[in-house]
Amino acid sequence: MGHHKEEKDNLDYIYYLVGLFTGLFIGFILNVGFTWIFVGGILGLLTAAGFIAVLVRGRNEEA
Repeated sequence: MGHHKEEKDNLDYIYYLVGLFTGLFIGFILNVGFTWIFVGGILGLLTAAGFIAVLVRGRNEEA
């Protein structure tokens, strides 16, 4: 029996999906034009990426 290193599942895609759908929904609700739905989706993805980079990455690190 050797040492078994426990691997954690990477669930970052959930943050990206939430950001994408939230951005698309907000772009749809703005009702300015069809283009703003895609702009909202892109901004949602960027927000999710920033959230992961700043807040989520450091949650398991010891001080």
